[in-house]
Amino acid sequence: MRYFLEICYKGTRYAGFQIQQNANTIQAEIENALSILFKKHIELTGSSRTDAGVHAIQNYFHFDLEENFKPAFVYNLNAMLPQDIVVKSVFLVNENAHCRFQALSRKYHYFITSTKDPFSNETAWYYPYKLDMGLLNQAAALLFNHTDYTSFSKRNTQAKTKECTIIQSEWKQEGEKLVFHIQANRFLRGMVRGLVGTMLLVGREKISIADFETIIRSKDCTKANFATPAHGLFLVEVAYPVTIKA
Repeated sequence: MRYFLEICYKGTRYAGFQIQQNANTIQAEIENALSILFKKHIELTGSSRTDAGVHAIQNYFHFDLEENFKPAFVYNLNAMLPQDIVVKSVFLVNENAHCRFQALSRKYHYFITSTKDPFSNETAWYYPYKLDMGLLNQAAALLFNHTDYTSFSKRNTQAKTKECTIIQSEWKQEGEKLVFHIQANRFLRGMVRGLVGTMLLVGREKISIADFETIIRSKDCTKANFATPAHGLFLVEVAYPVTIKA
């Protein structure tokens, strides 16, 4: 039987989502907990590979199991996992369901604070510069006009296409935080951080809206600004068709 495992995590202490040699990852911690619970290795397949330091309010793995996954096992797993990783739910899906390839969309938020705050220094980027909200949202709206995001993809990627369809793109003031909301059918490696870093230059009037569009059209990642720290980025939602559940 195939199951989806829904998780959330604070990525500060981890070298990323996907398992790596000689590094602690979200996948490694959960596979270890599953192996203790079931007394055998359970291999996980991940939905979205977040980088080192990136957080998730919602992300998924899928795995196969020969026995029923009892509801009480969620409590057991959380008791074994560190405080910064939480299993939110586990549910049965169709036998061929794939948490990566069948995702309809993914949504990210990037958090920025203009106030130095010891309580958000691992979950928001301290960026003490004056920003023009109107210019930021003009830049965000431009993304709906394009599908090729080569300029915002890091080079060392296995992606066969750089085409992405943007569903949501906007900046919002939420309390003391400035938050970039973006949703798309797929994302490229480093794409959200590259977009944020480059749009912030627009918001500071370091580059113009026309310059930003030129960067998009250039299909040249050296033109974008990727100097955006991981700790402000959250994967907040992975959407699936309702028919995926068994």
